[in-house]
Amino acid sequence: MSEENKYTFENEEYRHTYWHSCSHIMAQAIKRLWPEVKLAIGPSIKEGWYYDMLAPFAFTPEHMEKIEEEMRKICKEKLAIERFELPREEALKLMADEPFKIELINDLPEGEAISFYKQGEFTDLCAGPHLDSTGRVKGNALKLLTCNSAYWRGDSNRETLQRIYGIAFPKKDELDAYLERIEEAKRRDHRKLGKELELFAFRDEAPGFPFYLPKGMVLRNGLIDYWRQLHKKWDYVEIMTPQIMKRTLWETSGHWDHYKDNMYTTVIEDEDYAIKPMNCPGSILVYQTAPRSYKDLPLRYGELGIVHRHELSGALHGMFRVRCFTQDDAHILLAKEQIQDEVVRITKLIDEVYNVFGLPYKIVLSTMPDDHIGTREDWEKAENALADAITSIGKTYEINPGDGAFYGPKLDFHVTDCLGRVWQCGTIQLDYQLPGRFDLEYVDANGEKQTPVMIHRVVYGSIERFIGVITEHFAGAFPTWLAPVQVKILPVTDRALEYANGIKAELDEKGYRVEVDDRSEKIGKKIRDGQMQKIPYMLIVGDRDIENATVSPRHRAEGDLGAMSLADFEALLADVVGNKLLK
Repeated sequence: MSEENKYTFENEEYRHTYWHSCSHIMAQAIKRLWPEVKLAIGPSIKEGWYYDMLAPFAFTPEHMEKIEEEMRKICKEKLAIERFELPREEALKLMADEPFKIELINDLPEGEAISFYKQGEFTDLCAGPHLDSTGRVKGNALKLLTCNSAYWRGDSNRETLQRIYGIAFPKKDELDAYLERIEEAKRRDHRKLGKELELFAFRDEAPGFPFYLPKGMVLRNGLIDYWRQLHKKWDYVEIMTPQIMKRTLWETSGHWDHYKDNMYTTVIEDEDYAIKPMNCPGSILVYQTAPRSYKDLPLRYGELGIVHRHELSGALHGMFRVRCFTQDDAHILLAKEQIQDEVVRITKLIDEVYNVFGLPYKIVLSTMPDDHIGTREDWEKAENALADAITSIGKTYEINPGDGAFYGPKLDFHVTDCLGRVWQCGTIQLDYQLPGRFDLEYVDANGEKQTPVMIHRVVYGSIERFIGVITEHFAGAFPTWLAPVQVKILPVTDRALEYANGIKAELDEKGYRVEVDDRSEKIGKKIRDGQMQKIPYMLIVGDRDIENATVSPRHRAEGDLGAMSLADFEALLADVVGNKLLK
């Protein structure tokens, strides 16, 4: 980081220091306005900050406006922000009226001095860091966004607090641009578009379990069809494994010890079973169905496996966080000397997919977490193998320390959508552990028994989440090859209806997804409705088209394309769909 960027938002550390200072300014403003409010915690987060508090009333938009106004006053006051430390007893006296702060102090290690930050009349328990003055924050470039409820310390048995979120930037135009992105994100919200475009629904009778509507099934099947074509090309074999398997399987795999709180269970004939949250143990059982030789490896199993995970109701979020989803999984059993070539191969496959959707990405190497199985030596070998594979093809990666799976390190693929938001979709996880736990073997070229290595891999991540991502990325205007309805034929008058139905029959015959709008509406309304439904191509047909045996295509982004023969339109459509163009 250059010295000139050290105190700018280019520097992540400075950015979070700025936002953390804003959280204290907000807390100070709230205590000035309502001294009876009890403060909990106020960290910086990925974008902005929040502060949790207990208030004798519910914060409304009117309250938020008052808080913003007071925050601006505090910024103008240019109060020095000063750090100091106190021993435990003095710290407890200082925070005597703040029960949540008292609890936090009591949880700190004995004998440590406890740090505070003071600005004007306001003092807060905090480890920091902070800016040196409230004047560093630009009062005209901050905004309070929302107020939600949150359990104290995430415990549903504890107090329900109010959480106010805020954002701030060094310049007003940066705030304006951010707020416009937020509004655009709202317009693109996949939950809203999913309802408007009749793709999927959620019902109170099954929270967290999506219902696919007919058009949503077309979208889902389009993704799956592409997945199957791609995996055949890259030499995968498809399998399907049971949804419910014995608890003992999950104990052997290690999932029971590390994941049981997220697993649904049942009892069959007095024996414990679990509904699978992962597909990997099933692939292992498939591997065990026959003796394996080095000539069989790499053995690439692909599975569109439906998994269930118990998520708290407060964590559910449309298609992004559900309780039942389909992972586009693959589990590859291979020899250790094949790791680098196979990781390179998978990376090329993933690159191909993300290019089809116009999604740029970066690669992140996640290393050994505290909660892991296996030796440090095995982990280091696995981490080095992943890193070497990526660098061998000229790609770069970032390190995410301690975020690997419990059984091995991983390469995560973070895609960036059109709004600049980052989504973790694909992953390549290198596993030295599970094959040994299940005594997997293959016979090498010397006739000796060896233990294979396992790679866990997804590209979409899950069908549901990927649908959410691309719905927002494309704002519901899916590429023609994936669109639930590719062509809508709009007869100008009833006289053109028979001609329209004939065109539909011909396009149907060639495998395109076509509808005829036969409503008794003006052509202008039919076009507007087609635009609202995000239909890629509308064919407007009237008396002149009947007379000349033509169609008049209109593309949702490019507008009128001019009259052409049906054969020419079919050639255009074949190119766009066959080559999976982004239009």
